[in-house]
Amino acid sequence: MVPLVASSSPRYIRFHRLHEGSMSKSAAPQLDNSTRLAVDRTRLAHERTLMAWVRTATSLISFGFTIYKFFQFELSKDDVHRATSQFGPRHFGMVMIVIGIVSLVAAQVQDYFRRKELEKEYGPGPFSVAAVVAVLVGGLGVLALVAVAFN
Repeated sequence: MVPLVASSSPRYIRFHRLHEGSMSKSAAPQLDNSTRLAVDRTRLAHERTLMAWVRTATSLISFGFTIYKFFQFELSKDDVHRATSQFGPRHFGMVMIVIGIVSLVAAQVQDYFRRKELEKEYGPGPFSVAAVVAVLVGGLGVLALVAVAFN
């Protein structure tokens, strides 16, 4: 039976060192509590930043699509067609959707490189749900762009 209180016996020290080495799965350095918590806070800050970019991109994509659909509906109601300019609601909606997609891709690239820097120095971190959400929102943005472009 393993003693619950650390003793100074050589047998306990050898047992503890043997199991301590087998429990570490990564080559990450052993960090003290304050450093580990600082790294965790940094990773969470990166996660929050990516989620803020996802929120911004979602707003741009949805506003672009909404502007396009609103003016499409308004123009279909009127019997009189107004003179259209070179840059109408369709083009404006497409520009907003493209800006949303590009900002999301840029945020994902930035997040990827920042996570790699942290992994190189402090070992692998937890799985990022924000990255999965960013990919899904980006896919929906591409679908919205295709719907506006080919409709």
